[in-house]
Amino acid sequence: MSTVEQQLDDLKAEITSELPNDISVSSVKYEGPELVIYTRDPKEFAQQGDLVRQLASKLRKRITVRPDPSVLSRPDEAREEIMNVIPDDAGVTDLDFHADTGEVVIEAEKPGMVIGRHGSTLRDITKTVGWTPEVVRTPPIESSTVSNVRSFLKQERDDRRDILERVGRQIHREEMSDDEYVRITTLGCCREVGRASFILSTPETRILVDCGDKPGAEGEVPYLHAPEALGAGAQTIDAVVLTHAHLDHSALIPLLFKYGYDGPIYCTEPTRDLMGLLTLDYLDVAAKEGRTPPYDSEMVREAIKHTIPLEYGDVTDIAPDVKLTLHNAGHILGSAVSHFHIGDGLYNVAFSGDIHYDDTRLFNGAVNDFPRVETLVLESTYGGRNDYQTDQEDSERKLVDVINEAYDRDGKVLIPAFAVGRSQEIMLVLEEAMRSGKIPEMPVHLDGMIWEATAIHTTYPEYLRDDLRDRIFHDDENPFLAEQFNHIDGGEEERQDVADGEPSIILSTSGMVTGGPIMSWLSHLGPDPDSSLVFVGYQAQGTLGRRIQNGWDEIPTSEVGAMGNGGGRGTLSLNMNVETVDGFSGHADRAGLENFVKTMNPRPEKVLCVHGDERSTQDLSSALYHDYNMRTFAPKNLETFRFL
Repeated sequence: MSTVEQQLDDLKAEITSELPNDISVSSVKYEGPELVIYTRDPKEFAQQGDLVRQLASKLRKRITVRPDPSVLSRPDEAREEIMNVIPDDAGVTDLDFHADTGEVVIEAEKPGMVIGRHGSTLRDITKTVGWTPEVVRTPPIESSTVSNVRSFLKQERDDRRDILERVGRQIHREEMSDDEYVRITTLGCCREVGRASFILSTPETRILVDCGDKPGAEGEVPYLHAPEALGAGAQTIDAVVLTHAHLDHSALIPLLFKYGYDGPIYCTEPTRDLMGLLTLDYLDVAAKEGRTPPYDSEMVREAIKHTIPLEYGDVTDIAPDVKLTLHNAGHILGSAVSHFHIGDGLYNVAFSGDIHYDDTRLFNGAVNDFPRVETLVLESTYGGRNDYQTDQEDSERKLVDVINEAYDRDGKVLIPAFAVGRSQEIMLVLEEAMRSGKIPEMPVHLDGMIWEATAIHTTYPEYLRDDLRDRIFHDDENPFLAEQFNHIDGGEEERQDVADGEPSIILSTSGMVTGGPIMSWLSHLGPDPDSSLVFVGYQAQGTLGRRIQNGWDEIPTSEVGAMGNGGGRGTLSLNMNVETVDGFSGHADRAGLENFVKTMNPRPEKVLCVHGDERSTQDLSSALYHDYNMRTFAPKNLETFRFL
C-alpha cells in the first residue's frame, strides 16, 4: 500500500472516530489541495453546522463533504425541493446536477441569497435533499468567456477529477529529502518590464511563478530552457502559480503544456477566465500579423482544465512542504500577492506580482499583512527616483479637461487602454463625470476586448472595491451598464462612422499601441488636429506607444496596416494632440512601493527588486537598503539566490 493510501486510511479512521454514531464515512479522497469526505448521511452532516469546521481545524486540511452517490434523490425531485428552500429574490437561472460527485451547481443572479448567512441556506439545501450545493454568479452582462469556461469545465469533469486526484496525491506524498534550502531563480523581468517568470525551489518542490511575454519585443521569452527551469523537463515542475492575467505574466502559461507539463495552475477564478480571454486573443493577433503562434488553442484549454482556483486568504497546501496564500494585489481583477510558507515554519517568500498600494475606483489597495516574510520579490515598474504619479483626483481633473477641450473643438478623444483593468477604471471615471455634469454626455465606444473584459468584472464583483461591489449588486446602479457605453463589434464601417460622426470618446486595445484595433483608430483619427490621443497607462520601452509619447508624429503605415487598413510603404502623419495623464496606472508609484514595504510588519529581511527597467530596479533597491536597512538586490535574469 502506498504512503498516500495509508494516509487516507488513517484519516478515514480518525474522521470516523470524531463523528457521531449516526454519520458514516464511505470513502475519503484527495482532490487537489482538498480532502473530500463521502458520506451516506449528508443530511445529518448538514444538521451539525460546525462539524466540518471542527474537522478542518483538527486535521489542518481544507475539507469538502459530498454525499455518496448511492443515497442521492432524483434530480427532478431535488430540483423542486431546492427551489422551495432558496428565496425567490435570488434569481436562480440554472441548476446542474452531477451524480458522480453528488454536487448541484446553482447559478443565480444573487449568489449571496443562495448561500445565506454563514452558509445557512446551503446547509438547508443539503439537509433537505442531500446534494452538495455549489454556487456561481449569473453574469449581469453576458460573457462568452465565462460561459465557455463553465461549459468546458462541465464537459471535462471526468478528466478534471482525474487531474485533481493525481495532484492531491502529489501534494500529500511523503517528503523525500532532509536538506533545507530555498532558492529563487530569475527567468525574466529582471532589469526589464515583461516576461515575468521565476522558479521557487526547495529540496522537495519546484514551483514556477508566472510565465509571460515581453510587450513590443517579439521572441523575447523567459529563459525556460535554462537547467533551473524546463531544461530538466517540464514534468519536473510541481506547480505553477499565476499572479494575474496580463500577458507579460500569463502569455506563455499554455506553452508549458506543449512542453509536457501536466500539473496544476493556482490562481484566482477571475484570473483563470481572463487568462483564457487574453491568451486566445494573443493567438488571434499573432495569426492576423502573420506570425506563427507559440502554441495553439488546445493548449489554452489544457491550461484552463488544470487550473485550481483559490480565494484570497485561503491557506492551501500545494506541495508536501509548501503552503500558498493569495492576497489582493489591487492591480487588476483577481490579481494576487502570492505568499509561500515553506516547511514547518522554515521560511516565507512573497511575490508581489504587480501591485497598486492605494485604493482606486475599481479595487481596494494591495494587502501586505503577512505573519512572516523573510524574502519579498517586489515589482519596480515605477521604482525610479522620480517616478511619482499624480494623485487620482488631479488625474481625473486633467482627463476631464482634455475631453472638454476636444469636445469644444468638435473632435474625438482616443484612449489606448488595456482591456483588463485600466479600461474599467476609465469607464467608472467617465460614467461619474457625465452623471455629475463635469463633461457633456456623449457616446463612449469600447473596441477590442474591453466589453468582454468588463462583463467578466461584473461576474466577480466580490473582487472589486467594496462600494463598487454594492452598486453592481443593484442592476439599476451598475455603472458598467450606463447607456453611454457602446460596444464596437470590430467592423471598419462602424469605426469610419464613429470617426465621421459627432464628438465621442473611444477606448481601444492595445494599451501600448502594439497591434489590435488601436492601429485602425490611428489611421482614422491620426491626421485630425481637433482630436486627442490620451495615454493613461504605462508605455514600455520599444513599443509604438512609447515612441509616440516621446514625440513621434510620423508613423510608418506598415505598422498601422497590421489591422489590414492599407499599409505598405509611406507614413501616417499624426496631427492629433498627444496627452499623457498619469495616475491611472495599475502599478504603485515610487511612494506606493516604498509604503508597501515600510508598512509590512515584520518587514522582510531581503528584497529582490524586479519588473522594472535597470534604473527603476536599482533606484528602488538602493532606497530600500538605505531607508530600512534591509538587504536588497536588483537581480539580472538567470541569477539564483539561495536562502538558509
